[in-house]
Amino acid sequence: MASVGATPGRTPQGPRPREASASFPSPAPVPDPREAEEEEEEEPAEIHLCVLWNSGYLGIAYYDTSDSTIYFMPDAPDHESLKLLQRVLDEIDPQSVVTSAKQDENMTRFLGKLASQEHREPKRPEIILLPSVDFGLEISKQRLLSGNYSFIPDSMTATEKILFLSSIIPFDCLLTVRALGGLLKFMGRRRIGVELEDYNVSIPILGFKKFALTHLVSIDQDTYSVLQIFKSEPHPSVYKVASGLKEGLSLFGILNRCRCKWGEKLLRLWFTRPTQDLEELNSRLDVIQFFLLPQNLDMAQMLHRLLGHIKNVPLILKRMKLSHTKVSDWQVLYKTVYSALGLRDACRSLPQSIQLFRDIAQEFSDDLHHIASLIGKVVDFEGSLAENRFTVLPNIDPEIDEKKRRLTGLPSFLTEVARKELENLDPRIPSCSVIYIPLIGFLLCIPRLPSMVETSDFEVEGLDFMFLSEEKLHYRSARTKELDALLGDLHCDIRGEEKRVAGAEWAAWRPGNPADVPAAVSGAGTGSCLNPGVGPRLPPGRPLGSCQCRPGLWLLKAPLLPTAPWGTNPEWQVGLITFMALVGSFVPAEEAEIGAVDAIFTRIHSCESISLGLSTFMIDLNQQVAKAVNNATERSLVLIDEFGKGTNTVDGLALLAAVIRHWLALGPTCPHIFVATNFLSLIQLQLLPQGPLVQYLTMETCEDGNDLVFFYQVCEGVANASHASHTAAQAGLPEKLIARGKEVSDLICSGEPIKPVKELLKEKQMENCQMLVDKFLKLDLEDPSLDLDIFMSQEVLPAAATIL
Repeated sequence: MASVGATPGRTPQGPRPREASASFPSPAPVPDPREAEEEEEEEPAEIHLCVLWNSGYLGIAYYDTSDSTIYFMPDAPDHESLKLLQRVLDEIDPQSVVTSAKQDENMTRFLGKLASQEHREPKRPEIILLPSVDFGLEISKQRLLSGNYSFIPDSMTATEKILFLSSIIPFDCLLTVRALGGLLKFMGRRRIGVELEDYNVSIPILGFKKFALTHLVSIDQDTYSVLQIFKSEPHPSVYKVASGLKEGLSLFGILNRCRCKWGEKLLRLWFTRPTQDLEELNSRLDVIQFFLLPQNLDMAQMLHRLLGHIKNVPLILKRMKLSHTKVSDWQVLYKTVYSALGLRDACRSLPQSIQLFRDIAQEFSDDLHHIASLIGKVVDFEGSLAENRFTVLPNIDPEIDEKKRRLTGLPSFLTEVARKELENLDPRIPSCSVIYIPLIGFLLCIPRLPSMVETSDFEVEGLDFMFLSEEKLHYRSARTKELDALLGDLHCDIRGEEKRVAGAEWAAWRPGNPADVPAAVSGAGTGSCLNPGVGPRLPPGRPLGSCQCRPGLWLLKAPLLPTAPWGTNPEWQVGLITFMALVGSFVPAEEAEIGAVDAIFTRIHSCESISLGLSTFMIDLNQQVAKAVNNATERSLVLIDEFGKGTNTVDGLALLAAVIRHWLALGPTCPHIFVATNFLSLIQLQLLPQGPLVQYLTMETCEDGNDLVFFYQVCEGVANASHASHTAAQAGLPEKLIARGKEVSDLICSGEPIKPVKELLKEKQMENCQMLVDKFLKLDLEDPSLDLDIFMSQEVLPAAATIL
């Protein structure tokens, strides 16, 4: 368990496995104090886990009595089989699992299996169901904010306490907040750790810490947003899409070339769960390397075509179970099975040294061929399309064939029955017919005579009137009743028998796992379509190796402190290249060596919102920088851009220097830090210590007359100018403004006083004089209502003051 702390001054500790211990009192009258301390240390730790599952996401929190700390994991996506939750249970081995009594089928099934695991050591966890109201979002927030925590000073006000907790707990992760609230409710009821104490003694909570599973990389939502790993935008055809959103210009959108939805779903899952598992990453890189070879291009295209026919098999089987199957579902299932067989045969011909090919070749057994042939021999696709329902081919079921034969021969048979019925009818009736209506049966149909006006006129001796439709009267006769008893409702009987056959088809698939086909194939759908580049070397050591992101741009060994006026592009490249390596992708580089990274923190973009009620600088501190300072370890990557600009220059500079010095003071455990800033005083005032951990970099540029030429290369050194005037010129500002800005900047740097521009003063003075002359020329001295005193005081004197 890799965990990082949010409580200052405490060493992060992961959960320890529980130990079964049995100790008895010593017969000696006075026990040795050292033995008593050893007995206390041997007491087993208790871990109480609270979990919520909703809409494909997990919210997890647990309390560890060994260090009286609550650990939480931000909302994480998980498969319907809850594999992530199973990994959490295997790793922390909780004594109890708390969840809501209102759960969906997947969670209920998972908890049932967990409770029935007799082999689990040392014993099965206790499953505790609390009312769903205890997991309400608002009440959970109130429990968190109103708690009595020893690590929060008593001098803090309520507002300060909220701000402090929001820097530790991700309140934007709704499931995690609800899980924390439910955990606090359970701890209050059980009095965990203070069972024998008075009720006025609160449960000890010494900190909230974020934890991540072993080999998983922790990345918060701000980092995903600022690096544009995912980006949703409105869909142009909103009415066609349930969410109204589509993937915009993002890393996921660029790399997503999956031909089936299951591959896209798995790729998104990989992006939300970057991993440090070198075996898993290298297996993905092996697949990409194989398909990038020119001789394997035809094979990749064939696999892409096959993957296009892989559909959502579990959804189709669910419809079959509920008897809601459409004809298109059988066609899709048929194509999916045959495409899976094609994938299996293709993968068996590929090198079995690659894990993905070996898994597909083993997982897709010959049962798929049996199922495909069974569907092809049973389902009448042409007849099903014609009747818009499931029909079976002839010679499958003798009973169905016999009933269909009867139904096919009905027209000639009913014509003969109608001829006999006409012989027994009133001579005034010119004709009649016998018809068959599904769900109603056989009826005698005669035309309406002119004398049949009232309903009482419809009565015919020996016939039972049923209804009138299109000027034709429908009756039941003795012969039609006999036909109902003899032949029955053929249409309904045939449909019932065919549904029975369809149920047998579904049962033939049921013993296997319907998710095996798309889940295993989705790996090929994602791995074979990633953009070419270079496969990064992933050594288990700490340093981030040199990585050429594009020609001339080098990211040197961390920890780094780039100080340059280039903006955020190099930091985006650092973050994106590292992220791509951690999901098993090739990276856009000639050569890359990237060490193990357990988390990525960023302070590049401020996520402002009027609903937060916080300033931009407070958001930067509270939700971004504070997370990095409290949670970053020696294996974390921290990207900071222009921190300190949202407040007073001196204060911002001081905070930036303090944060960097805090990390540098850690020595060998310092995180990998990349900082971009325009605070040149940071170097000029020597606010940072000199040493091997600090390296200054800048962008290599050259001034060609009035133009600034960028070489797009990082070089050692410090920027001596911001080149703001060149940027202003590119933005289209007038030359006079740019020249004045450079003049003021030079005066400030030299310490000289800033004086107004004389030419501008003269121009303004002449304009005011002209305005005053115009007022005198417009003055009508013959006007009897003219008051010269008012004119002089209100018009002349104010204008004269501006002139003089």
